[in-house]
Parts: sequence; structure tokens; C-alpha cells
Amino acid sequence: MHVVRCAIICATWATLSTLPATAQDHGRTGDRPPPAVSPYAGMEMRPVKALSDQQIADLKAGRGMGLALAAELNGYPGPAHVLELADALALSDGQRARTKALFDEMKAEAIPIGERIIADETALDRLFSERRVTTASLDDTIARIGAEQAELRAAHLRYHLAMAALLSPSQVARYRELRGYAAAPAQSGHGGHHHPAD
Repeated sequence: MHVVRCAIICATWATLSTLPATAQDHGRTGDRPPPAVSPYAGMEMRPVKALSDQQIADLKAGRGMGLALAAELNGYPGPAHVLELADALALSDGQRARTKALFDEMKAEAIPIGERIIADETALDRLFSERRVTTASLDDTIARIGAEQAELRAAHLRYHLAMAALLSPSQVARYRELRGYAAAPAQSGHGGHHHPAD
């Protein structure tokens, strides 16, 4: 009888001793923070969900938006920044005039493409927001946007290529220094720029 009573007391004690831990575990489960808020929260209020106000402004202004980094970071300066650094680069009058012409041509080419991208991103947004999207309309709109994005990037890269042809190697090196880039590594084929005498 004494053994049975001792066994009951021990079993009861063992059961009761686990209750606070179970309660604490239950409390921790209930106190878990809700799932993380989406990094996209707030974007649902944008007029065009896939484009920020800054991106729309950049597209409308014909700005580069990092589309020409392959050129910029490999020693092919862009007209906009060359104009900004014209004095520090000691551009000749001829170089200044041609750089300004390249910049104006670049803007004239890029702005209409940017406007088309905005229009087609708006159309894509409306297809979804108005629940009218189909596989065919999606494929068609995305194909247009993709082609426009490629066209815009190619345009910016072409003007970097044209700009580099107007500068001397020492001006390109100075440009890299002024922009805070490391010295360009020696690469085969990179010295193929045509540099005018002026």
C-alpha cells in the first residue's frame, strides 16, 4: 500500500511538473510575431505597380538608370557624366560640342522609348487590376515591354561606345578616377577605341 501511494504521488508530481513547461511552450507559440510584412507593402498604392515614381521620372527624362553599367564600369564613359566633368577632363571645344550633341541625341532616342515602357507597364497593370488578363494579352504585353527595355538599354550602351571614341586614353583614365572607379585592368581588345586628335 505504501508502495502504491508512493507511486501515485510520484506520478502526480511528474505530471504536475510538466504543466508549467507545457503552458510556457503554449504561451510562446501564441506570442510568436506574425509573418514578416512583405517588402512590397505600400507598392499597391502606386499608379503603376511595377514602377516607382523615381523610375517613371527617369524614363520620362531619358536617364540611364544603370542600364549602361557594362560600359560605364569598363572604361566607356557616358555623355551625361562627361559633360558634368568637362572642365576636369579638359575637353577641347570640339569634344564639348560633340559630347553635347551625343547627349542630346541620346535623350531624343531614350525618352520616347521610356514613354512606351511606361504606357505598356500601365497597360499590364490594368490588365491585372481590371481582371482582364489572359495568357495571350499577358504574352503580348510582356513581349512589347521586353523589347522596349532591350531597345532602351542598347541605346544607352551605344552612346557610351560613341562617347569613348571621342576621348583620349588619359581622359578615360581621369574620368574613372573622378568617378571613383578602380584603375581599369588591362584587357585584350580594350585599346581599340578610336581617339581623335582634338
